[in-house]
Amino acid sequence: MAELDWGRRYLMCPPEHFGVLYEINPWMDAEVAVDPERAREQWDGLRATLEAAGAAVEVVHQSAEVPDMVFTANGGIVNVAADGGPRFVPSNFWHAERQGETERFAAWFAEQGWAVDRLDPGLRHEGAGDALPFGGVLLSGYRFRSDRVAATDLAALTGGPVRSIELVDERLYHVDITFCPLSDRHALCAPMGWDRYGRQVVEALVPEPLWLTDEEALSFCANSVVVGTTVVMPTTPVRVGRQLEAWGFDVVTCDVSEFLKAGGGCRCLTLALDVPLGPGPAPNPD
Repeated sequence: MAELDWGRRYLMCPPEHFGVLYEINPWMDAEVAVDPERAREQWDGLRATLEAAGAAVEVVHQSAEVPDMVFTANGGIVNVAADGGPRFVPSNFWHAERQGETERFAAWFAEQGWAVDRLDPGLRHEGAGDALPFGGVLLSGYRFRSDRVAATDLAALTGGPVRSIELVDERLYHVDITFCPLSDRHALCAPMGWDRYGRQVVEALVPEPLWLTDEEALSFCANSVVVGTTVVMPTTPVRVGRQLEAWGFDVVTCDVSEFLKAGGGCRCLTLALDVPLGPGPAPNPD
């Protein structure tokens, strides 16, 4: 087993204006209040946990107009392997409530010296929330927040293959709630979230998947962050934790319950800044 070649540098957004102020997924209820102090404590706890595992964290700030900007995973696609320096593809958000985030993320990356590429404005795609790399392929979800045809633009902009899988359960509305790369051989996989073809794609791609039960998938345990051999999870079902430890991972449960009120876990709150996209080696079958 080889560790992932990314996942040691992240962008996070402190919850300065976070709240469940509208409803755009089945987990959101505008009548359920967020505790701002607890949300900040949980966010600080996640950041500290990632840093203790060896990751570096950079910060982008939000304004009151974009309460969901804390979910930086949805900000866009990162590619540090691109010719000419690191490149960023900002998301075209599905819902009007989040569309104000696009230029804020684009401006932050431009200020850091990244080249900013653009998707066709008529296409919707929600960044690393709906696209995660594994085995030289960018696995991209579509239906609830992203368009299937956006994969063509992503392939052209990143220079690597993109495989699309259809999401079929509105509770698992982003691919990063259904799939978590762990190493070059392992991944957390929630088959309830995909159509039959999507399951076949993942079966062919991942040498040793940990297939999640429906109950495990709905606990958001696939929405985890991996730093080397440390897996930071919003919830850790007993069976899942035991299997991860048997594979040699250190499992850390990090309470982000205030953010789960909006349908986001640990992965949603982070955007990896060191992802090398483009052609790459397939997983070792041995």
